[in-house]
Amino acid sequence: MARRRAPDWLTQWEFAHRGLHHTGVPENSRDAAEGAIAAGMGIECDIQMSRDGVPLVFHDWELDRLTGERGKVVARSAEELQHITLLDTDQTIWPLAELLELVAGTVPILVEVKSRPDFALAEACIAIARQLADYTGPFAVMSFDPRMGEWFAKHAPQITRGLVITDTLDHGYRHAWRAPHALERAAPDFLASDVRDIPGALTSLWRETGRPLLTWTVRTPELRALALAHADALIAEGAGLA
Repeated sequence: MARRRAPDWLTQWEFAHRGLHHTGVPENSRDAAEGAIAAGMGIECDIQMSRDGVPLVFHDWELDRLTGERGKVVARSAEELQHITLLDTDQTIWPLAELLELVAGTVPILVEVKSRPDFALAEACIAIARQLADYTGPFAVMSFDPRMGEWFAKHAPQITRGLVITDTLDHGYRHAWRAPHALERAAPDFLASDVRDIPGALTSLWRETGRPLLTWTVRTPELRALALAHADALIAEGAGLA
């Protein structure tokens, strides 16, 4: 597949990691998204699927860390999940469709599709692509899983897609991007690298050939300085924000 130019907006914004969250404002919540919009920042968000195939703005596979409930997200329906509050607040788990309605093109969105090596990813990609099909604001999809890029390249090639990469985080996809033909399969328009792994020979070469390199998660002033020197756009939170 011929290489194409990534959209300019990818490198013209800083992105709030899981929205602009802080004490009292949970990650991936409506308030976090509203805070990012008010601050003039792009939004990076995570997507998990409900039992009935609805894309929801939520990071973890389990409910335990972020809510008072227990168990797997995918074990519950979207209606059930949308009644679960986050971290002792009145914020609830909410669907991707409502995030898109809220943002309405005012800031760009990076939609991270959560996956595992044994996850049936195609069904999630289909549902997410349907939600995004009529959205006219700037957005991109991305994932640690090269299969996501492969799916979008084949079935929704008009959507900007990225590959999230790490050589440090041990979560099932460490070094996955270095596997033979992984980049060719994923066909990414951009890479989003673990900030702890830059600069590196391959990510530097990626930038030198004119392709965007985003980096995550920028959480300290020191990491911010590193990211500004070696990446094209930052995904940041907390003390790593400007």
